Amino acid sequence: MIRLRPDQRETYLRLHSAVWPDVEQTLRAANIRNYSIFLHQDLLFGYYEYVGEDHDADQRRIADDPRTQAWWTLTDPCQESLAEPDSGHWWAPMREVWHLTGEPS
Repeated sequence: MIRLRPDQRETYLRLHSAVWPDVEQTLRAANIRNYSIFLHQDLLFGYYEYVGEDHDADQRRIADDPRTQAWWTLTDPCQESLAEPDSGHWWAPMREVWHLTGEPS
């Protein structure tokens, strides 16, 4: 999760109403599926499913993409990181505390 800066709310929402197709393609190529970002007051919560075999390598692939970097120059100023300092994260990871599976155990 990450905090949405209130003065950047409309900018962020406008950008995400039309995410650049090449940024979306980079995410798909990096094995990201069913990516959603939810908003509650000034908090953004991101969820995606990873279908690859090397998450760290695919994250680097995303970070190395020039169009994604250009996208981030627009979206990053809209956000305030909640991650631990020096963690290497921009979005703060969340710990799962419960999950309902499709089958009883």
